[in-house]
Amino acid sequence: MKFLVVDDERDVEMLFKQKFRKEIRSGLIELEFAFSGQDALDRLHNTEPPDVLYIFSDINMPGMSGLELLNKVKSQFPQIQVSMISAYGDDENYRRAIDFGAKEFFTKPIDFASLKQEMQEMLDG
Repeated sequence: MKFLVVDDERDVEMLFKQKFRKEIRSGLIELEFAFSGQDALDRLHNTEPPDVLYIFSDINMPGMSGLELLNKVKSQFPQIQVSMISAYGDDENYRRAIDFGAKEFFTKPIDFASLKQEMQEMLDG
């Protein structure tokens, strides 16, 4: 199962690869990374149909915000699940993310145990 992580901070890639090393090595999941909302959309449009089943996106990014990305993904690719990640656990971002169709809302620092549980639920289907 392929997951796409969208965050403008490139060190997130190393963090996710480290935290999911076992799952990646066993072939349970594949992680791909996009460093902007537009980069993520381009990635989705380049594979027909998109092979990504789940997106974890930061909310606060330059250019297209994670909430804008969420809105576009849900309108263009309704089958893809999206969870939001924010450094700020404010109620406004949470409410907007859920209203736009986010499956979950995580705050930084990310609780990887919860994130792994979320991934496992997707895998169990």
